[in-house]
Amino acid sequence: MCSLDRHLRPCKETFGWLVSRTVPDVHSIVAASSFFYRQTLGIRITVRPVYLPEQSRPMQHRYVFAYFVRIENVGPHPVQLMSRRWLIHDEIGEDTEVEGEGVVGQQPLVLPGAIHEYQSSCVLKSSEGYMEGQYRFVRPDASVFEAQIPRFTLHADDVSGRFS
Repeated sequence: MCSLDRHLRPCKETFGWLVSRTVPDVHSIVAASSFFYRQTLGIRITVRPVYLPEQSRPMQHRYVFAYFVRIENVGPHPVQLMSRRWLIHDEIGEDTEVEGEGVVGQQPLVLPGAIHEYQSSCVLKSSEGYMEGQYRFVRPDASVFEAQIPRFTLHADDVSGRFS
C-alpha cells in the first residue's frame, strides 16, 4: 500500500473512486495504471493517467490520454479553486502551456475534509510525455496560494499501430 505524504510518488494501486467513474471499456486499463500525488499547504492532489488506445491513432501520431484528478482538502480552511496552469511535454520536443479559470468549467469550493474529482484528456503526437502544473486557490480571508499538481507520466501501452 502506498502512503500519502508531501512527496511525489507513483504507485500501483486501484482507487475505487477512479474505477467507478470510468467507462466500461477502459476499466481494466485504469485498474492497471499508476497514480501520482502531491500535497501542498493542505491540498492533496492525486492524478491517474490512462492511455486510450481506442481513441488513438499511432500511425497518424495521435495518442489520446485521459487523466483523473482528485483534489482533497486536508487542511483546516475551506478553499476555492480559481484557476489552473498545465505544462504538457510531448517527447517529440513540444511543450504546451495551458492556463484558464477553474477546472472543466467549475470553480469548486472544497471544504475541509471534502473532495472534488474530475476527469479530462490530452492528445500527444508521440507515445510518451508528461504533465504537471498548479492550481490557484483562494481562502475565505482572500489569501491566494498555489497547490502543485504532481508531474505524471503519459505512456502509450500499445504503440504497434493496430488501433489506427
